[in-house]
Amino acid sequence: MNFTKATKIELFNFKTPSMRAFHMTWFAFFLCFFGWFGIAPMMAIVREELQLTKTQIGNIIIASVSVTILARLLIGWICDKVGPRLTYTWMLILGSIPVMGIGFAQSYESFLFFRLLIGVIGASFVITQYHTSMMFAPNCVGTANATTAGWGNLGGGVTQMVMPLILMAFIGLGASTFWSWRLAMVVPGIMMIFTGIAYYKLTQDTINGNYKELKEKGLIDNAARTKGGFKAACKDKRVWALFVIYGACFGIELTINGMAALYFADYFGLGVKTAGLVAGLFGLMNLFARTLGGVFGDKVGMKHGLKGRVLFLGAVLLAEGIALIVFSRIEVLWLAIPTLIVFSLFVQMSEGATFSIVPFVNEKALGSVAGIVGAGGNVGAVLAGFLLRAEAVTWPNALLILGIVVVLSSSLVFAIRFSTAAEEQAKIDLQTRLANATVQAA
Repeated sequence: MNFTKATKIELFNFKTPSMRAFHMTWFAFFLCFFGWFGIAPMMAIVREELQLTKTQIGNIIIASVSVTILARLLIGWICDKVGPRLTYTWMLILGSIPVMGIGFAQSYESFLFFRLLIGVIGASFVITQYHTSMMFAPNCVGTANATTAGWGNLGGGVTQMVMPLILMAFIGLGASTFWSWRLAMVVPGIMMIFTGIAYYKLTQDTINGNYKELKEKGLIDNAARTKGGFKAACKDKRVWALFVIYGACFGIELTINGMAALYFADYFGLGVKTAGLVAGLFGLMNLFARTLGGVFGDKVGMKHGLKGRVLFLGAVLLAEGIALIVFSRIEVLWLAIPTLIVFSLFVQMSEGATFSIVPFVNEKALGSVAGIVGAGGNVGAVLAGFLLRAEAVTWPNALLILGIVVVLSSSLVFAIRFSTAAEEQAKIDLQTRLANATVQAA
């Protein structure tokens, strides 16, 4: 049976290839995010055990996101080459090794090494966005991308709350603190392995089958698909504008995920468990906030075209920067928590709005575009990490500087322009997809 790209998201439908991909991508990304930042809420214990300095902690934060830059650039090309199904399967299984392996760290150097390797699984985001972009039509692709990524990013919030509980559970069973944080990291690693197997069995690369099968039937040419795609994406200034913009939203989210628990512990005097719960509120906003960015991006796009999507992105990114500036100046907990939540809302709406635009930049090089833009998030996090590790800059002042940078970055939306022909083609594609969906429904 031939399918067309889905024109709506049916959350409780697990029969169609599009919805199976939808649910498997967000859950796989959730687990990758859980493993990626699983150690973050336990860093206060690790810092004491390994006697880490502020500079060393800064290096660890940078390591956790720096290698993801290269991984995201490469993984987009791999998706174009072999398809998202095999790419995600191996990402989950191989990525579980360093997640569990960090428990072998006995020194700053070995801990840094494993933290660096764990960062590779952050490239799973590109596969998530690639797969949903292949499955959903223009009228809802932004919503699909934003929701799968947002629910996946939710892992960053859940891990802040759950990992301390897992830690305490092992301590309650009689394990020492030395062993408990190490054993806690085994939990997400094992779950990643099982999810990798499920991904292989339950999903397919495209709406009509896997790349290998379609290639054998002569329906796609992977060599032609990947040839020149990365080069074309690199030459497009819109891609690099989105690269910086994504660094100013997702890069900030990664930074906050990596330091929020320590920030609330050091500046507000909270314990490990409470600091993790408060820090987790930032990530929990992904339950709906990133989806909102995609939903509004799609709605504005249907009414005002691609230009409307771009201007909406600029507005929410500006709001994000202002919210971060306000948060950096607050010194009392009861004001810091609601401000953190508002700030998180705009961060994640900006991310959703960004990837409601990405599928329209260059469809033939979708993997490369998604990879480059996705890598921008990690470049932003690395640069922010260097700022956080500076001994002369307090973390509140570092957040103030980052807020100003985000505000300035919002002006880059004016560099993202689409030709009249591209606008018209987007309208035609939308009308065609909706017409096909109506015929199939009848």
